Amino acid sequence: MCWITRTFATIAVAVLAVPAWANYEITPALQKEIDRHVEIVKGWAAKPVVIKAVLSQNQKGPLAGIDNSKWKALRRSDEIVKGLESNEAAKFLKERIHESNELYVRIFLNGAQGEKAAFSEKTISYLHKGSPKFDVPFTTGKAWQGTPELDEPTQTYDVQVSVPVVSEAKPIGVLVVGVNLKKLEKAAGK
Repeated sequence: MCWITRTFATIAVAVLAVPAWANYEITPALQKEIDRHVEIVKGWAAKPVVIKAVLSQNQKGPLAGIDNSKWKALRRSDEIVKGLESNEAAKFLKERIHESNELYVRIFLNGAQGEKAAFSEKTISYLHKGSPKFDVPFTTGKAWQGTPELDEPTQTYDVQVSVPVVSEAKPIGVLVVGVNLKKLEKAAGK
């Protein structure tokens, strides 16, 4: 293969390897909308139903023997999954999605060990301790914002934001929300 062919092949692979979300530029207007939604999410994290769910989960701790690989093997119909998807905090989170006209695509609530306390639908991972979306809000008390990405279960491009759930002036858990970028761009363009 000559150097010209190798060069074109390398360029083609590089172009094909660029993820689709790379087209999402976080413009100042879009960032302003994201920041506005972070403040909304902070308000949800302060709701008694959310705090109560995290405090209850923290008393129980993570499910014995469940790691992320075993979690992935659980079916959505499993009683454990159904319980986390139907408790009072989960109902509250689902209402937020419904009210937003699906601007919010996924919401999940983590206890102190990064384990799930509630969610709008089954998550890919059970434990998020060790990931920035959990560690930053839990250890610093500050909000975290991810990069644009494809949310596999919902097949939407979103940006995740997370905030601490606080009780007695200290983080006790983390609330993570996926914000639909297409809908957010429309809001930013107004």
